[in-house]
Amino acid sequence: MAVTPSRYLTAPLRDLDAWTRYFRDAQIPVLAKTSAALETLRADEDNVDASMLGATIECDPLMSLKLLAHVAAKRRADTATETESITTSLVMTGISPFFRSFGLQPTVEDHLHDQPQALEGLRTLLHRADRAAQFATGFAVHRGDTDVGVIRLAAFLHDFAEMLMWCHAPTLQLRIAQAQRADPQLRSATVQRVMLNIELDDLRQALMKMWHLPELLVRISDDRHADTAIVRNVVLAVRLARHTAQSWDNSALPDDIDDIAKLLNVSPPVALAYAHRVDGVG
Repeated sequence: MAVTPSRYLTAPLRDLDAWTRYFRDAQIPVLAKTSAALETLRADEDNVDASMLGATIECDPLMSLKLLAHVAAKRRADTATETESITTSLVMTGISPFFRSFGLQPTVEDHLHDQPQALEGLRTLLHRADRAAQFATGFAVHRGDTDVGVIRLAAFLHDFAEMLMWCHAPTLQLRIAQAQRADPQLRSATVQRVMLNIELDDLRQALMKMWHLPELLVRISDDRHADTAIVRNVVLAVRLARHTAQSWDNSALPDDIDDIAKLLNVSPPVALAYAHRVDGVG
C-alpha cells in the first residue's frame, strides 16, 4: 500500500502561542515497533493487563505522551485523581476503553518516509531520551527519592517538543542541527530562537500545561526550577545524556560530573564511576 505524502512546516510560526495551537491539533506518530506491539496486544485483549500494556507504552516517549494527555483530558475537572505513571494511567482508563480510544497508531517511520535525515535525527534523540531516563533513575535511586517513577518519566519526555519538531518541521530541525555542527559552542536556545522564533523549553512547558499533564511532572520538567534536587536530578540526567551522546570525551563532562557529585553527595570520581555503571560503560 502506498504511503500518503506527509505535509511539513517549512517556515517558523510566529510565536509560542502559534506553535502551541499548531501542536494542539497535530497528529503525534509513534514508533513502528510500538504500533505493531499494540496491535498484537489488541488481538489478545482479554488476556492483556495494565502492566503488559504499560511495558510497551513506556518504552516510547511519544506514545507515553499521547496516553498521559488522553487521561488528563478525561479527568481534567478532578485534579485529585492525577496519575503520574503509565501503568496507573492505564488502570484508570481500562484496557478495553484504551483500545477503543487508540486505534491503529500512525508511525514516525511512515510519517518521515521521505525525510531520512530527519528520521535519523529523531532516532538519535529517542536514544538520548532513553539514556537520560536511565541516568535519572540511577541518580534518584542513589538519592533515595520516593518519586523515582515520575523522575524517570520527566527525563524520558524532556525533549518531546524537539521530537515533535523532527516530525512536523524536519527542514527547520535539520537547519538547527547543521548550525550546531558548524559551531559546537552555539547554545541550543539561541539557535532555536533564530530558526523557530521560540525556545523549545518554553514550548514543552506550554504544551504540558495545555494538555493538563500531572502537576508534579510539569513542575519537575521545568529547568528554571533547578534549585530543587528533584529538578536537578532530571536536568543533570538530560545534560549528561546529551553531552555523552557521541562519547565520554566531551569538554563539558567535567562540569557535569562536578554537579552530579554535588547532587549525589559523593566525590567527582565516584560520581563518574556511578554514571559509567548506570550507562553500562566498562
